[in-house]
This record gives sequence, structure tokens and C-alpha cells, in this order.
Amino acid sequence: MDLHEAQVYLQASLHEVSHAFHKVPGSAVLIRYIQSSYQNDPVRSAIELILVIFFVRYLLSPSYPTHDPNYVKLREDEIDELVKEWEPEPLVAPQTPLEEAEAERQPVIVGPTGPKVKLSNGKTVTNLASYNFYNFNASESIKDKAIQTLRTYGVGPCGPPQFYGTQDVHMQTEHDIAVFLGVQNSIVYSHAFSTISSVIPTFCKRGDVIVADKLVNYSIRKGLEASRSNIRWYEHNDMEDLERVMKKVAEEQAKKKILTRRFIVTEGLFEMVGDCANLPKLVELKEKYKFRIALDETWSFGVLGRNGKGLTEAQNVDSEAVDMIIGSLAGPLCAQGGFCAGSNDVVRHQRINAASYTYSAALPAMAAVTASETLQMLTCNPDILLQCRENIRAMRAQLDPRSDWVQCTSDPENPVMLLVFKPEVVSSRRLSDEDQERLFLEITDECLANGVLITRLKSQPMVGSIGTKDINIKPALKVCITSGLSKKEIEKAGVTIRHAITKIMTRKPNRQSSLVA
Repeated sequence: MDLHEAQVYLQASLHEVSHAFHKVPGSAVLIRYIQSSYQNDPVRSAIELILVIFFVRYLLSPSYPTHDPNYVKLREDEIDELVKEWEPEPLVAPQTPLEEAEAERQPVIVGPTGPKVKLSNGKTVTNLASYNFYNFNASESIKDKAIQTLRTYGVGPCGPPQFYGTQDVHMQTEHDIAVFLGVQNSIVYSHAFSTISSVIPTFCKRGDVIVADKLVNYSIRKGLEASRSNIRWYEHNDMEDLERVMKKVAEEQAKKKILTRRFIVTEGLFEMVGDCANLPKLVELKEKYKFRIALDETWSFGVLGRNGKGLTEAQNVDSEAVDMIIGSLAGPLCAQGGFCAGSNDVVRHQRINAASYTYSAALPAMAAVTASETLQMLTCNPDILLQCRENIRAMRAQLDPRSDWVQCTSDPENPVMLLVFKPEVVSSRRLSDEDQERLFLEITDECLANGVLITRLKSQPMVGSIGTKDINIKPALKVCITSGLSKKEIEKAGVTIRHAITKIMTRKPNRQSSLVA
């Protein structure tokens, strides 16, 4: 083929391609755009052509280079050998001897929980290991309301909030919580643990500053990790140390001429210790150094105050002075889920930014109605709390002053009594944390053998989480008081626990203990 024939063939081919291209819908618009673009700005047309070629090449290229000199092609037998040698890492750490012994002795409850429960071995015991503080589980009116809701709405909403998961009962529960606490609005989450761990990263981002108590619970620590903020710690319930840290943060930001969001994160009643925070002082420091407060009332909501409104009512602090009040609808309210209460802006921001709210199924309607009913009962009948507090005093009278071995670290109105070994007992016997855990496990077994079910403080999940290197969480017995028992029954259970502690602590050490094996 000579040059003239080649030119004729090329022109014919281009004519066929152009004719076929003009048949494509929208081709005329594209041609006019290219012509006008080239006339007005030819450089831009060249750049756009390069980008189109790069995009086409990127789509057609493999996800990883197969011509790399370091790329090694393995034979089938080599692949099989590598697969056989590969061992996946365990998802959880192996159990310690103490955890194995505890798992073997774990009692199993048959039937509904209550002040008296039946175990799988047929024995009926006094239940002091449940958060059923007011025995709402036995309320027939709440049961009837829950059953009626179940038949009307079904088991679960099967959808996320703000979409087809939100129902009228959810909106009513949020309104009831806001009215109960005296704040503008509230938002309900479907899981109590993930409430505070989602609220913190919703408002705190990278570069923000969070000042937190050293003994905050595990769910708060997960929220602190997720926020990626700058975490500053202060000594547990030490307001002077808190002011020192806040003052240092304010001075550093003033020197660098930067301003970020600054939060104080603490608990109303501390899960790991049982005591309560000094809320009036926290509010004072917050106003002084321009911080916001995120108060986790998971263990104080429904417990402290005349009507169970929490730490704000117990310490006579305006609830609107606290920026965010986070609580649980489980436990004393015998429902499910959690909530965050505050201003309208605080709640509105969470509805589109909180991960546990946006990417989770909504709270079951039955749980929402149960929470509203229990709040109504606390409002109309505050004597329920008085009866529970009377039982708390009766139990403390049998344990704290009368026992030579343990002392109670919980607040006088906290129905979860944490009993730790006295410092002189630990020092005189040189008890390590593992020794204390072993002794408390034996004490719970002895109490169960005598008809009283109690448990221990579970501090193992805290190990390895953020901010736990410099703290020492003491092993403890956990005794949960309920108003479902009479004062005499509580006193009898207290005597049983005290005698069990004395028996374990005064017996001769057994070197052939099954835990050492």
C-alpha cells in the first residue's frame, strides 16, 4: 500500500468513526463543548485530555503490580505449606486460672430474676447480685403494659432511628426523660454501654482537649479512645488537681493563641469505686475556665436524689448547668438502652452524628414504654427510694463497722456496695491483687453455699485500655441492695456475708488449692 492509498484508507476510517459517533445521543453537545473549549482555552483542553487518558488507564490497570521484580510467584505446594503453617491470633486473651475457676463455679439462674431466685441445682437463694434495686421486675402493671406494647408494636423496630425505626413511643420516652430531669430535650439510644462511648466522639474530635477522672469506667475510656482528642487526667475526685490541669490547659492555649473545644468527663457514681463526684465544684470550675461537662450518670440516675433524678438533684445543682447528662435505662429502671439529655442543640447534633444512634437499630418499643412507666413510678412514689436506702443502711451496719477485714468505698446512698480489704489487712498479709481476687472468689462461693448470691467487681476489661497504666483498681466484692427484701432479710444476708468473710480469712491456708493447679 503506497502513501496515497494509506491516506485514502485513513480518511475513510475517520469518516466511518465520525459517522458512528454522531449517531450516539449527546455527541453533538460534546463536540460543540470541545470546539468552544479549544477556541477559548486550548491549554485547558489539553489538560482535560490528559486527565481522561489517565482515568481510562487507571480503570484498566490491575490493583497491584504483577511485574514488580519483588513479586514472587509461588507453586501450589508452597501455598499449601504456608496455609498449613499459618495460625490465626486469638480474638481474646486466654483465661487465667482464676477466670477458669470462676467460670466453672458460675451459678445459673432458672426463671425470672428477683429478690429470691432459683438456681439450676434446684436451690433458692437471696439475690444480691442484680441491679433490680426497686423490684420493678415484679410489677404487674409494668408487665401488662409491656405485653400490650409487644402485641401492638412487635418485638423490635427493625430499623435505624430517624428512618422507619423511630416510633411514637420513642418520642414519648425522650419527652418523659427531659421533663423528669428538667432539661430541654433528650435522645434515646438502644444500648446503654455504647451511649457514652458514642456521645464523647460525637462532640470531641482530634485536637480537642478532654480532662477526665482517672477512675472513669470502661465505656467512657472507649469513647475517649474513639475521640482521638488530647486526654488529660486528674486524680480521682481531687478538685484541686482538676483545677491545676484545667488551668494548665487554659494557659497553654492562651500562649499558643488557639481555642479548641474543652470538656470535663466524669461519673456521677463511680463504677469502680462507688463514691460520687463533687458536682457543685465541677460546675464552678467549668464556668471559671470555660469548659463543658459530660456527666455519666449511668449508676446514679434512678438512684440519687429525692426522686432518683441523679447527682444534680442530690447535690442541688441546676440540671441545665450540666451540658450533657448521660444515663442508662437499664438497671434500676428495668428497661434497656441509654439516653443523653441536654439542650436542643446538643440533642439535634447527635441525631445525625452519633455513631451508636445513626448506625444502630432503634430501641424496642417495649423497652421504651417500660422506661416511661418506671420513671412515672419514681415520680409518683418516691418512698420506693426511701425503702431501698433503709435497706442500704441495714446492710452497711452489718458489714462496714463490724467486719475486721473489709470496708465499703461506696456512697451511703449507693445500692451497689463495693467491699475492699482494709489497707492494714492487705499490708499485714502482703496480699497481691491476684490474692485478693482469689479470696473474694472463695468468699462468694461460701456465701452462695449459705444461700446468698453476691458477685465481684469485674475490673479485667479495664486492663490495657487508655489511661490505666498509672492507676490501681482494687479488687472488691459487689453487694447489690434491693427494696424487694425486708429489713430483716437484708440483715440476715449481711450476717451471712460477714461470717463468710471471717471464715475465709481466718482459716489455715491450703497449699493444694485448686486455683494454683
